[in-house]
Amino acid sequence: MRYLLRRLGHAFVLLIGVSLLTFLFATLAPGNYFDEMRLNPQIAPEAVAALRAQYELDRPLPARYVAWLNSTIHGEMGFSFAYNSPVAPILISRARNTLMLTITATLLAWGIALPLGVWSAERLGRLPDRLLSWGTALLLVIPDLALVLGLLVFAVKTGWFPPGGMVSIDFENFTLMQRVRDLALHIVLPVVALVLSVLPLLVRHVRAAVADVLGAPFLLAAQGHGIRGRTLLYRYALPAAANPLISLFGFSVGTLLSGSLLVEVVMSWPGLGPLLLESILSRDVYVVIGGVLLSTLFLVGGNLLADFLLYWADPRIRRESSAR
Repeated sequence: MRYLLRRLGHAFVLLIGVSLLTFLFATLAPGNYFDEMRLNPQIAPEAVAALRAQYELDRPLPARYVAWLNSTIHGEMGFSFAYNSPVAPILISRARNTLMLTITATLLAWGIALPLGVWSAERLGRLPDRLLSWGTALLLVIPDLALVLGLLVFAVKTGWFPPGGMVSIDFENFTLMQRVRDLALHIVLPVVALVLSVLPLLVRHVRAAVADVLGAPFLLAAQGHGIRGRTLLYRYALPAAANPLISLFGFSVGTLLSGSLLVEVVMSWPGLGPLLLESILSRDVYVVIGGVLLSTLFLVGGNLLADFLLYWADPRIRRESSAR
């Protein structure tokens, strides 16, 4: 419980710091949502001033932050100028789509990286390992944007997958099975783009971590007792190499989340990415702040999960936590 409370305390302080900096930078940036109205001769300056007062943009910065914080505590996260509604419901509807994409890509990437990295570590230095290393190096040098655009060209040329969006136009008229199939077809390309962007990093780390423990005395002793093959690799070597990989898991969640924002914009996936871009361009400041804070919350959640898995997997961390 002490370990849990300490980690939650760190996460809370981080979220407060991010909210402060995001609010400061977003509100001090030049221009605001109502600037374009001032250029319209049909709108009186008094009307613009009244709107600024209505949305409390004429108040001092600390007072606006306190008001926004109070709104966040009550589950609103401020008010969107463009959507004329509280920010939280807008973010939640988009966050579900982003989480669907990110969680699917995370599970698939790790499901591929673990066996592939262990397989490569077992053949360290041989031709299959070198071929895999060259393949991952090639993927690492390809920019994410080029990868996404290449997948879009592939979808347009072949017609096998929809080139964008989350569902088809007539999705509401589909049966349940047709809806599942349509959603699966739309999610394939974004997930593939995310997996290919993070997979080389994961494979290389898994390979390095497992290769480091393959020569450990306890593994040589296990080999001497006749334990070989998959049992040796997955029951003994992989758990021994788990600590850096669990830490990498939290980092990969952040990498996939940031990558998903680009993929969502390019592939018209209705997640947080397009919403943040639209809000930045329109200077809808409270949507921007809420989106950044929610993305940070996802990142913190991934790191907390990694911390708890590390606490569960490593008894040394439990002993150190108890000693404190």
